[in-house]
Amino acid sequence: MKTKNSKIWSLISHIFLSVSTVIAIFPLIWIFLSSVKGKGELTSNPTSFWPKTLTLDYFKHVIYDLNFIANIKNSLLVSLVTTVIAITISAMAAYGIVRFFPKLGDVMSRLLITTYIFPPILLAIPYSIAMAKTGLTNTTTGLIIVYLSFSTPYAVWLLVGFFKTVPIEIEEAAKVDGANRFTVFFKVVLPLVAPGIVATAIYTFINAWNEFLYALILVNDSSKTTVAVALRSLNGSEILDWGDMMAASVIVVIPSVIFFCFIQNKITGGLSEGAVK
Repeated sequence: MKTKNSKIWSLISHIFLSVSTVIAIFPLIWIFLSSVKGKGELTSNPTSFWPKTLTLDYFKHVIYDLNFIANIKNSLLVSLVTTVIAITISAMAAYGIVRFFPKLGDVMSRLLITTYIFPPILLAIPYSIAMAKTGLTNTTTGLIIVYLSFSTPYAVWLLVGFFKTVPIEIEEAAKVDGANRFTVFFKVVLPLVAPGIVATAIYTFINAWNEFLYALILVNDSSKTTVAVALRSLNGSEILDWGDMMAASVIVVIPSVIFFCFIQNKITGGLSEGAVK
């Protein structure tokens, strides 16, 4: 039986979480409602919450006239390829650090994270020169290589902590049963650290999806620009169409929110399975 105090604290916790949820999703609701407001409402009464008239003109203009869908495809391609390659390399590197270099693992992971000491703007010129000499300027391949250079070290650092939680006894038991090193890694270790891999993949994807500086510097072709640069281009030098900006923001944000809601379920399920195993 729950005591009176525990019921009160449970009620307070639910109220606090409900209020926090409303505060967290309020900007998304505001953006969506602003994107469907009628012409002139955003400028005549910007503080109004509910639209007086509903319209999809902003979405039509962004999709058909500004060709925003092409920018989303570019960002999806760059972000997904960066995430897959970075996680593949990072998982093997982190496992090697933990199992083959246990004493030097902490030092090596700290050295990897030092790559984040330098501000991105300091590396813009070296990256531009390197991409120009290799002929990768204004290509998605060059952008993916640049993203991998700063996504992989941090992903390795994150995954080292997850691989350390896997007991060595589990791997030794699998080897006794006849499993080789590759079988142990792919069929025993990876399923146990799956929640960590998914979490790291989410972080890597978000970083690549939201990156603006290198996408602006290295890609000049409007047909190859990413959503971050496309959103910035909507902000004209003199006039800013808030309706187009809100509609474009919805197109960028809503699919990501839906995608990560499904991923969150997989993280929770992976944690439960790891606990049972």
